[in-house]
Amino acid sequence: MVRYELLGMDVADLRFAVSPLNEAVLSLRAWRDPGRFPLQLRWLHVLEDVRGSLDEAMLLALTDVRLWTPDFLNPRPHSPLTRFDDELAKLASTDPTVIERDLRAVHGATPLPEPLQGSAAEVLNRIIDALARYWRFCFEPHWPRMRAILEGDVTFRGRQIAQRGLATMLSGLSDTVRLVGNVVEVRLRSKLDYARPANGGLTLVPSLWTTNASTPISADEPPMILYSALGAATLWEPQALPAPDGLVGLLGTTRAGLLSHLDTPASSTELAARLGVTPTAVNQHLRALRAGGLLVGTRHGRSVLYRRSDLGDMLVASAAPHS
Repeated sequence: MVRYELLGMDVADLRFAVSPLNEAVLSLRAWRDPGRFPLQLRWLHVLEDVRGSLDEAMLLALTDVRLWTPDFLNPRPHSPLTRFDDELAKLASTDPTVIERDLRAVHGATPLPEPLQGSAAEVLNRIIDALARYWRFCFEPHWPRMRAILEGDVTFRGRQIAQRGLATMLSGLSDTVRLVGNVVEVRLRSKLDYARPANGGLTLVPSLWTTNASTPISADEPPMILYSALGAATLWEPQALPAPDGLVGLLGTTRAGLLSHLDTPASSTELAARLGVTPTAVNQHLRALRAGGLLVGTRHGRSVLYRRSDLGDMLVASAAPHS
């Protein structure tokens, strides 16, 4: 059991935050043991096509049969608006002794998996390269939708504190979390057992990749509880892209929905994830809309971001219902 002693009973002792790096690293649990994460099986099937572009040996070495991950790869985020690139840049400055400690905490005293052997600096560089590619191919197209679910959970928990109090909110995170006096207790499946004051506050981090509450392995890490986010089951449900009836009659349901939605830029991969169809199917519609002058495309790294053209803006505006 892990126990965090709150220094006061004020809501100021708690903060909610979202961590893209945490989500990417925790998702590796699903790669190792897909059966434990049935809600994410569709995502795993989608990723089969990109596995060859990844350093899969390194990624799988970052977790073990218990599904533990190194603490230095699960940093405490400081904001609901944390960016992956910022977390990766901070990761690059990790103390080599911390890297060694955390890898040993996961894999024990036996020889580390082959991808993790070498100097701490070399290993860290390989980890960062592997995670950067993993993020680009497997997370970046889906992150807007994932973040929306995580931020929605944070909003709900904040409202729950205001309406029902801190103890009720904490017990609602998981049946393994409870507030006893001024101590937050987290019961774990493992033999992990420590207690510490929640210096600097306790950070609560919603995740799509944990089935129960979890904490850092080391008591030296800042106090943090990761818990299963509400709405995770809806992540891969197709989303409707509503559009005015007049536009649907002119362009058809899918193209009208895409045109109405593209007031802000999006890639074909991101749009395909939202609609629950293949990128190839979405690209056919995007090409038709672009050929008609209703969309413009701008290259952004390896992706093309589509947005309505001036003509597209005028068409959507003219089709909108008028009071």
